[in-house]
Amino acid sequence: LTAAQSTLALHAFARAFLARYDATKQSRGWLDFDDLILKTKALLTNPQVAEWVLYRLDGGIDHILVDEAQDTSPEQWAVIEELAREITSGQGAQAEKPRTIFVVGDKKQSIYSFQGADAAEFGRMQNLFQDKLSLHEKPLHSRNLAYSFRSASAILNTVDAVFEEQDGAGFEADARHIAFHETMPGRVDIWPIVEKNDKAEDPLWYDPLDILTPDDPVSVLAAKIASSIKQMIDSKALIPTKHTDGTWQARPIHEGDVLILLQRRSDLFHEIIRACKLVGLEVAGADRLRIGEQIAVKDITALLKFLATQEDDLSLAAVLRSPLFGWSEQELFTLAANRKGYLWEALRSETVTHSATLEILNDLRRVTDFLRPYDLIERILTRHRGRQNILARLGYEAEDALDAFLTQALNYERASVPSLTGFLSWLESDDPEIKRQTEAAGKRIRVMTVHGSKGLEAPIVIMPDTADRKNEFRGQIVGVEGTALYKQSKDDSPAVLQDAVDQQIAAQQAERERLLYVSMTRAEKWLIIAAAGEAKSGGNSWYGSVSNAAQKLPFEPLSHDGQIIQRLESGDWTALIDHSQSDLPQDAQIPLEPQFTKSAPDGPSRPQTFSASKLPGAKALAGSDGLDETAAMRFGTKVHLLLEHLPSVSPAERAMLAQGLLSDFDQKEENAAVCAEVETVLSNKDLAPLFAEDALSEVALSAPSTTLGKRLHGIIDKLVLSEDRVLAVDFKTNATVPEAPQDTPLGILRQMGAYSEALALIYPNRKIETAILWTKTASLMTLPQDIVMKAYQDTTYLDDLPPTT
Repeated sequence: LTAAQSTLALHAFARAFLARYDATKQSRGWLDFDDLILKTKALLTNPQVAEWVLYRLDGGIDHILVDEAQDTSPEQWAVIEELAREITSGQGAQAEKPRTIFVVGDKKQSIYSFQGADAAEFGRMQNLFQDKLSLHEKPLHSRNLAYSFRSASAILNTVDAVFEEQDGAGFEADARHIAFHETMPGRVDIWPIVEKNDKAEDPLWYDPLDILTPDDPVSVLAAKIASSIKQMIDSKALIPTKHTDGTWQARPIHEGDVLILLQRRSDLFHEIIRACKLVGLEVAGADRLRIGEQIAVKDITALLKFLATQEDDLSLAAVLRSPLFGWSEQELFTLAANRKGYLWEALRSETVTHSATLEILNDLRRVTDFLRPYDLIERILTRHRGRQNILARLGYEAEDALDAFLTQALNYERASVPSLTGFLSWLESDDPEIKRQTEAAGKRIRVMTVHGSKGLEAPIVIMPDTADRKNEFRGQIVGVEGTALYKQSKDDSPAVLQDAVDQQIAAQQAERERLLYVSMTRAEKWLIIAAAGEAKSGGNSWYGSVSNAAQKLPFEPLSHDGQIIQRLESGDWTALIDHSQSDLPQDAQIPLEPQFTKSAPDGPSRPQTFSASKLPGAKALAGSDGLDETAAMRFGTKVHLLLEHLPSVSPAERAMLAQGLLSDFDQKEENAAVCAEVETVLSNKDLAPLFAEDALSEVALSAPSTTLGKRLHGIIDKLVLSEDRVLAVDFKTNATVPEAPQDTPLGILRQMGAYSEALALIYPNRKIETAILWTKTASLMTLPQDIVMKAYQDTTYLDDLPPTT
């Protein structure tokens, strides 16, 4: 009665939910993958339209090819059966119109039941087509391909021994493998189990429960795998590559030769990646990465949540304790315990104690509303050393999560308006998972689940996840004769329901055997079996299956890396020849095309550019008193610096800003004199137009000089533009100020003449004027155009000056 009531509630919920689900999809014009299959099946089986559809298809389908047929679901087979109707019956099967159906599949590799695959359907459909075509001139031909073009004979012999009596899982008794490369060297290693240490000390009470201790079997096995791979590479162990002249050539092993396969993404999965990175091995990372589960991503997300809502105390507390800021528990407690109001308000009042933290948070809050999510995350990781701090705390395995998070931020910005709140909502609702293409990982170790490795291969395959694993049905819904029933506990389950559950468990066990087959046959030359925990010989473990099979084969004990392993070899490993350095004879001379023996011609010479401020001529009046050249240049630099920045602030703020700008200079008396001189200039109301907002400062220009035949460049201190006039002003800090324009030092006149000529090219329809602002007297001296141009045109010994780079 309990089972019936639970199932009734399930169907009542499904009736309401599925109706809304279908209505939502229909209103948006969406179809999922199951819809495509079911609607195609309905189209081909609906009596009202099926005949017409098949008639139309009949004129265009002559051949049907079904690949990976062992993973085809019953609904997909129904579509194929309808499409093949004309091939297997009636006029369509006649010889005058040859038609074929070609099906390729291997029941031993059916591992996708969670996607609807049913290995039994493969055999049923084979028998169905055989019966339908048996009456025709061209019956169904069944062919078995016993040859393996991938694996060495040692690996195939072990596979055959493991599945010798597994007919129920799809392994036929007489279907033994034949190695196409019969003489290719091959190995199968069985490492001893890394068992749990009964004498291990209990973890400290304050240690997180989900952190593995160094003596945990998972940690020990991961470290052994990493050290073994490292030792193979460092010792330049050889792996067979190609067969020539009756011998197998070889090359040293690299990281890309290793494929590590696990049943699931458990602690061992992530611990292996961490251990390999710890010893400096190149790892392609996890094949799938759920972004929201990564600690590094959680820390950054907490910071983003605080930036979006500063009242979010929990997110701010999490960020402060994270590697981004590295607060201790005591520091956070001291700030938060006795506060009044929000945590951010309490932190903001601690300007002295937590100045470094506030500096980062204030900078991020200032740009949060203006930067896209990607730019904001990149600012956290790079400018504020977030990446460095996270990797220092969490290890290099966190780098994959950070890079994937940045990629997701870019993906979000391509599809949506790049707002911070929108990005955070998208992360929470979507919980994106990254599936990375590790098929071509280059010279990097690949770590993935067996499901993800389907279709791949590697010279070396390591299978560390082979310990005991409980086989139980975890689903809540069980199908019985086409009806969904709600699963009950074993004690409360009626017989019909328990029988269905037992069938599901048996099907799972058969698929796990096929999963073991797929995993072992990914190896080309070297297969390594390992386990951590328990793997009883009579238990439900891959390790037990392989170990039992090894007793039928000539495995031999061997000392390896401080442990005794069992090894089966085929071929001659001792005769391998390293051809990586001998593909070409050492004295081989390869003729080159003539163009490769000649030097590249010189490119066109870059035009020499001269600085307008360094044109020949005196820069100060003869015999005038003043500072030495070094001090004068330093004084002028300070004045220019203050005149560039002080006009942008109010008079009350000038002193503080000037002090900051001159903080790198130690001359206190000189700094005071500079500030006084600049203040005199800025206080002169007659000079106010030069420092207005529309006046341009530090204007760089470059132009060809027709007068000198050279290209000149310069930086004009102030440029004032109007509709019909251009005024170029240069600041001069000379100790002695000339009384009249004609008394201005020649070098200054030539500099202003160069500016005048260049500005005339840039603004051909405006009147060009030049002037000097003498900071000593805070006076503006306008220079007549004829004087500056005559001085400029009289420039002669320009070739003696060094060009400006």
